[in-house]
Amino acid sequence: MPKLEVNQIVIEYDSFGSEDAEPILLISGLGAQMIRWSVPFCRALASLGYRVIRFDNRDAGLSTHLNEAPAPDLASVAAALARGEAPDVPYTLFDMAGDTIGVLDGLSIEQAHIVGRSMGGMIAQLVASEHPHRTLSLTSIMSGSGNPENPPPVPEVMARLTSPAPHPSKDQAGFLAHRMEFSRLISGRGHPFDEAAQRIETLAEVSRAYDPAGFGRQIAAIAATGDCRALLSKIEVPTLVVHGSDDPLIPPEAGKDTAANIRGAELLVIQGMGHEIPSPLYETVAAAIVNNARRRANRTGS
Repeated sequence: MPKLEVNQIVIEYDSFGSEDAEPILLISGLGAQMIRWSVPFCRALASLGYRVIRFDNRDAGLSTHLNEAPAPDLASVAAALARGEAPDVPYTLFDMAGDTIGVLDGLSIEQAHIVGRSMGGMIAQLVASEHPHRTLSLTSIMSGSGNPENPPPVPEVMARLTSPAPHPSKDQAGFLAHRMEFSRLISGRGHPFDEAAQRIETLAEVSRAYDPAGFGRQIAAIAATGDCRALLSKIEVPTLVVHGSDDPLIPPEAGKDTAANIRGAELLVIQGMGHEIPSPLYETVAAAIVNNARRRANRTGS
């Protein structure tokens, strides 16, 4: 796959659809690689007349991993924030938003529809607020604003997310069991849990890269970024907030809070969806993204 040099790091990316079509840029979530934006989903978006670009965030997949920077101590990060101090972290979500703009620069794209899921939704929000001239529309999926008053994750889910898994090269069966338990916990009740598909996705990611320390640095980046509600009030592009009614990791109240803090935002709560986009919902979510993108055209009369 092709690569770009961005902010002194290397970003892996690929794209679908005509390079002459209006671009949609997909931003991945915490620890997730770009292939979690599955090929069928990307093709569904591209079939609606767009160029669809996905990429690996820093510290994920085949993009640069900041191995010289150890995973920060989250307790120390929280303590610094409580004191009103800037925590000592390798980077924040603002830096990752800068990477996103760097991808656009590297591809000579002036403006794009920005779409993010989970942590990627927070990054997308920062792109739209800090780089409005580069953003055609914003779609934030199963994400939040960083508002500390929002309900926390379900404790069992958070415990499984942060507990170390067996190393896949030493205990693949144990690793898969750990990952499948987490995947099952975050899946919604609206569609049967497809363990076979989840195993395939998990093994595909592991075959590309495996970096628990990078995952820790991304968690620290989220924590250090903090509450972004004041920035959300600056967003003026057409915005769609998508959230699952059954999301136990980022509860739906976080999506509702995000939409409430962005002027004119539309909220789509999908009944039975958890913290994942199951394949039966690909067309539903793709159509929602494109309908929001077309709100931009309707505003400008183009």
